[in-house]
Amino acid sequence: MSSSNGRADRRGTATRLLAVVAYALGLLLLVAPPVGAQGRTSRVDVVEIDGTITPVMARYVDRAIARAERQNSAAVVLEIDTPGGLSSAMDDIVRSVLESEVPVAAFVAPRGARAASAGVYIAYAAHVAAMAPGTNIGSASPIFSGGEDSDGDETMRRKVTNDAVAQIKNLAQLRGRNAEWAESAVRDAANVTADEALALGAIDLMAANVDDLLAQLDGRSVQLESGPATLATAGAETNRVGLSRTEQFLQLLADPTVAYILLSLGSIGLFLELSNPGAILPGVVGGLCLLVGLFALGTLPVNWTGVLLIGFAFLLFGVDIFVPSFGALTVGGVVAFLLGSYLLIDSNAPPGYDIARPVIWTVTGLLVAFFAGIGAAVLRSALRKPATGRDALLGAVGTIRPGGMVFVHGELWNAIPDAGTDAADLPTGAPVTVAALDGLSLRVRPATAADTAAAANPGPDPRRVVPAFEAVGGRR
Repeated sequence: MSSSNGRADRRGTATRLLAVVAYALGLLLLVAPPVGAQGRTSRVDVVEIDGTITPVMARYVDRAIARAERQNSAAVVLEIDTPGGLSSAMDDIVRSVLESEVPVAAFVAPRGARAASAGVYIAYAAHVAAMAPGTNIGSASPIFSGGEDSDGDETMRRKVTNDAVAQIKNLAQLRGRNAEWAESAVRDAANVTADEALALGAIDLMAANVDDLLAQLDGRSVQLESGPATLATAGAETNRVGLSRTEQFLQLLADPTVAYILLSLGSIGLFLELSNPGAILPGVVGGLCLLVGLFALGTLPVNWTGVLLIGFAFLLFGVDIFVPSFGALTVGGVVAFLLGSYLLIDSNAPPGYDIARPVIWTVTGLLVAFFAGIGAAVLRSALRKPATGRDALLGAVGTIRPGGMVFVHGELWNAIPDAGTDAADLPTGAPVTVAALDGLSLRVRPATAADTAAAANPGPDPRRVVPAFEAVGGRR
């Protein structure tokens, strides 16, 4: 009986010991971090908003934020250096930042960078706004196109300005930043340095570089759509997310100068193809350039008067080939093209949307040289002696054949002695010169030494002269 009690006591003691051990292990599992997380370094994605704000840039930022969400990045840093851009693209970026499930910090950097116009809204939308020393922020006034004096335009100006003010004040209140200065940046184009922005409460902090920024962000609490979050960025690994190849290509097309060159090349290509049906290559290349150029114009603040003037210029160039205007239409076309080039991008477009003036004058000069070459080819063709037909027989040297015939230009004609010439002066085999045409007969006279020499050395064969359009690579 006592032996049974001893075994029972030992079993009870072992059971209690196992329970204590299991309880202790459970506490350790709750307190200790997951095995997979031990020694793992957090990652921060750095996205460069460098240059004009375009729809391509908006797509790039949205893609980078979505990627950071999928990979559980600790934060996204938007490194900003922009003169501004399209308001529609800015709105897309602001929306992506506001809806982000990853903390987003806007960092105006490096030294000398600026966050102007649309850049101000992006900085205010970010969960944390920071600037590097030697940078500036502001000048967020909306830019208008069209007239400036009518009541309708003034009403529209007030509506757009008030809407922009309301938008940036909402962002300021959401992030706890200076709403009064934000309003002055929109209404009065106020612009301040990094030190002034920090003193005014327009930004949250200043940092020398990205590493310094991450050190200062560590432990800061921000409010995401899903709730509050604490940043853990000290010593984080930085990963720069660049534009994809497609985005780089589309961003290149968003350059007004590139769009202008493509539009000009496309117009020239189509002009050559329509002038020389069947040339194929100019039409294919011109069509591609024109379509891509029109796509690029769709992303730009275009003044369509400029587009119509450029189209009208090429119409004048084409008509001048067929109408004897003595170059007047070409001159008009050059003037229309030059005016259209200067008016192509709206004069009130955001900063960064302008065509380089040297490019405009270079393209115009090349067009003048191109059409001057065509005009010269047409003039040379008009001044050449006819190579075929009745007019080409005048002055030609032939040979008298039996039966009163003359053989000239590979054909037999009836020969009639010209005035002052006897039939005896035209023996068979004698060289003669065609003096005139008389119905289906040729009036001939004995060929002189000069006539014979000219026939022996005719120079360039006029029958090999190509039409003016063929001279520039096509064919009719």
